[in-house]
Amino acid sequence: MRRVLLVLLLGAVSLCQASTEFKLSAPAGPHAVGVRTVHQYDYSRVYRSKVDLLTGQPTTGERARPIQTMIWYPAAKGGAKPVTFADYLRYAATEETFDRPAGEIDASLKNFGRGLSPERAARMRASPMLAVRDARPAAGKFPLVVYAPSFSAWTFENADLCEILASHGYVVISSPSMGAGTRSMTTDLEGLETQAADIAFLIGYAHSLPQADTSRVAVAGFSWGGMANVFAAARDSRIKALVSLDGSVRYYPQLIAEARYVSAARVAVPMLFMAQKPMSMESLAGRGKPLNTSLLNDMRYSDVYINTMHPMEHGHFSGAGLRMARDSEFGDYTRDEVSLAYSWTVRYVGNFLDAYLKDDKAAKAFLANAPVKNGMPAHMASMDARPKKGDAPSLENFAIEIGKRGLAQVNEVFQSMRKLDAKFALPEPVVNRWGYELLAADKDKESIEIFKLNTVMYPDSANTYDSLAEAYEKAKMNELAIKNFKRSLELNPENMNAAEHLKTLGAGL
Repeated sequence: MRRVLLVLLLGAVSLCQASTEFKLSAPAGPHAVGVRTVHQYDYSRVYRSKVDLLTGQPTTGERARPIQTMIWYPAAKGGAKPVTFADYLRYAATEETFDRPAGEIDASLKNFGRGLSPERAARMRASPMLAVRDARPAAGKFPLVVYAPSFSAWTFENADLCEILASHGYVVISSPSMGAGTRSMTTDLEGLETQAADIAFLIGYAHSLPQADTSRVAVAGFSWGGMANVFAAARDSRIKALVSLDGSVRYYPQLIAEARYVSAARVAVPMLFMAQKPMSMESLAGRGKPLNTSLLNDMRYSDVYINTMHPMEHGHFSGAGLRMARDSEFGDYTRDEVSLAYSWTVRYVGNFLDAYLKDDKAAKAFLANAPVKNGMPAHMASMDARPKKGDAPSLENFAIEIGKRGLAQVNEVFQSMRKLDAKFALPEPVVNRWGYELLAADKDKESIEIFKLNTVMYPDSANTYDSLAEAYEKAKMNELAIKNFKRSLELNPENMNAAEHLKTLGAGL
């Protein structure tokens, strides 16, 4: 999103007479916006149990995981009428059951706007959006953004953000945040991995969308979704950028530790973290959660931007939430001030994505500026930009370095990565197979180097010494073969392979 005529586009909101309505002042892009919804299933996962959990009766109908998929996309300009916010609200009724009668769907609107006056609730529902349902797609290929909603939230939780991104040339897709087998998300590792699997499903589905350029993928998420996207990125290197709207990655370090595979080296992806106003030490201590670990602090292998939005509390990062908020929900700030802060959040997300998915130099300069230099009101935000400090110690980067320096340098490359991460290690079975593939290709010396590395990483594994001994034996280095077969037997006296080879080599037991 270009920084054009900031004063005119965002303007100075008059705070003398605060309004009672949500105002999005982030500028739309050059494209019209289309929206469509696809009701589909992930048949690789079961969602409904064999019996209805409320009645105990056998479940009827499809048991696979329902994936209500909403797609915002750049559209050709036309005269069709945009959807209203109520049109989005209706989709909440069809997240699990796709074929609800129209009467039930309309009746569900009564669930939204409680606590508001009838007049204000009616205005909230009737407020126009940008998107036109099923609009004709614009020509071209556009980067893909998957949006992951917050804990148990709807697909359209941040429709305002998704529409603006689509207007600036992105295909954005989302599905609800649901637990593994219930509509309610669960605060555990299973819940997180379920939402991460939903993200993976949506990336796979995007390959069927003609507009989506799946070589340029980002995942944005709010709260719980801002931790699920980190879990998804730890398993999918196709994800090129992460946006976290006050993501739970900051608040649930124990779940990251429990997962084990989620680490700074596995998530070496540029991240924009839009944070709520700072919490006091007393508030943090009162949460009863560990404070001594932070994945954000560990992320040294990619550019990380932490932008603290001082008027915003956690719930303010949801456009839908702001539309339905009561005046009492803004603390020391006004609705207009928080709406403006949300609008700047949208602008920062757009510039971050432009910088890392479109390689836009102006967007990179925007991120490098202090917020006030970008036209943001003074004291609204503070940016902590943390540039990448080196390549991640990972299997992929290990292989790249070996490709440059040769297998004879395998231990040196390993030790250099250990300096970056004292816990760095390659999976034992992967290295073992690598060594045997080299051995089968008659690259005996190279295989020995690989097997030796495995004994360094896993000195208590009988199998690593057994494999190294076989490589020495093939290379006619019998003394070293005998030494390593004996070491393997010391670690595992039941290793008959080592015993047989020692007999063959005339070493006995």
